Amino acid sequence: MPARIVAFSGNTHRPSRTRTLVEAVAAELSRLRPIDLKVYDLVDAGTGIAVASRSALPLPAARIVEALESADALIVGSPVYKGSYAGLFKHLIDFVAPEALVGKPVVLTATGGGPRHALVVEHSLRPLFGFFSAQAAPTAVYAGDTEISEGRVADEIVRARVAQAAAELARLLDVAQGANVSAAASAPLASAAAR
Repeated sequence: MPARIVAFSGNTHRPSRTRTLVEAVAAELSRLRPIDLKVYDLVDAGTGIAVASRSALPLPAARIVEALESADALIVGSPVYKGSYAGLFKHLIDFVAPEALVGKPVVLTATGGGPRHALVVEHSLRPLFGFFSAQAAPTAVYAGDTEISEGRVADEIVRARVAQAAAELARLLDVAQGANVSAAASAPLASAAAR
């Protein structure tokens, strides 16, 4: 079965450099293994997401949250605003059930105006997904304003990081799927022993 991958770009408009970056990682991953990819932008959540409870989310936003929770792996990206991830990106992530991301493989990406924003993936995104106990790939990908051009990753170093992050995500998926197969195989044995 192809792995169910959700790529989520925390951008309020389309097209965006953030979407280009998450799609580049997804495209690289698809070269390594079969995937079932769904790509969402923050703009897909619609208006009215400034609510206090998950039950009050508009349907498009609720569907994004459910997709994030049910995916086998995530590729997430946020534009950098004032040194951190976008506020509305974080607001939507706040509705994800913490237990839904435990052990889930994730690639972290971000786009910003220049090199001074590059550490946002390490100082903001990695701790955020660490809270959820997600399995973040060691390589994160950041692209500045000159490294993505005309809807493609134009910088050779960023392309190399995209390829590295995708390879790590493929390995994390292999480990996660192997653990699921082992757990499924041992469940009948445990059930029989209990009788």
